[in-house]
Amino acid sequence: MKLGRAALGLLLLAPLAVRAVEPISLGLALAGGVLTGYISYPRLYCLFAECCSPKRSLSREALQKDLDSKLFGQHLAKKVILNALSGFISNPKPKKPLTLSLHGWTGTGKNFVSKIIAENIYEGGLNSDYVHLFVATLHFPHISNITLYKARDQLQSWIRGNVSACARSIFIFDEMDKMHAGLIDAIKPYLDYYDNLDGVSYQKAIFIFLSNAGAERITDVALDFWRSGKQREEIKLKDMEHALSVSAFNNKNSGFWHSSLIDRNLIDYFVPFLPLEYKHLKMCIRVEMQSRGYEVDEDIVSRVAEEMTFFPKEERVFSDKGCKTVFTKLDYYYDD
Repeated sequence: MKLGRAALGLLLLAPLAVRAVEPISLGLALAGGVLTGYISYPRLYCLFAECCSPKRSLSREALQKDLDSKLFGQHLAKKVILNALSGFISNPKPKKPLTLSLHGWTGTGKNFVSKIIAENIYEGGLNSDYVHLFVATLHFPHISNITLYKARDQLQSWIRGNVSACARSIFIFDEMDKMHAGLIDAIKPYLDYYDNLDGVSYQKAIFIFLSNAGAERITDVALDFWRSGKQREEIKLKDMEHALSVSAFNNKNSGFWHSSLIDRNLIDYFVPFLPLEYKHLKMCIRVEMQSRGYEVDEDIVSRVAEEMTFFPKEERVFSDKGCKTVFTKLDYYYDD
């Protein structure tokens, strides 16, 4: 038993070596073969470290609980994300990767939803080896280098290499509205209906795009409903999904400008994130208080929410920064 534990220790101390042979089952032949097959990789290894599995499951109930308890004012996003993700993960043979394009103003929950998705698929969440975040202004800053970014030693090779290592890889592209036009088209083959490309299948991968493009259109629809005395929950996806795709496609300042990803219908869902109202900010503040271990103080909740700015100027319906800055404002009241 001691020898077995020692062998297990050596295995866990060398994760890079182990992952280099993923997903082959590995038997350790130690002590003249006595322990051959005693440790089977990846089943035993995956009890102690995060692994990629093409059969990885997703709890629809857990995902719905996270969305309901952490995401506010986004009934459309909740429904689309829940159904699209759970349906895709449960499909053993999807025809193409899942592609989600999330649109809305800053602070409405796009990045937060990406975090929730990652955490519901991999224990490491955004820090998982199988979740890859690209930020346009950080990873692709110079338009003069767009040819280099597209090339096989950059964007294409990153995706191909990571999907080769883990079929259920997640790729998140943030700030699509700041990405240089034409760059994202470099990944078009990986999002299309191919069984495999050069021996690699991308059909179980997930691609998530985050953008402010189309936020004006989303606001217009939400404001029209509010002015008509209708509840925001009455807004349907059909009220804005097509307009979102057109807006992103025709926006010269967007990474989706005249993109083949839209032109060839390779984006599965355009998901609108509605601007948040005063009541939604208070929900965000309460959850943040609880996450910090504080009792909810409704006086502080109201004071923080009232410090936020709202638009339109006359009606003051929607927060212009969503929930993004309420956390730093909350620090003022709990500054040790």
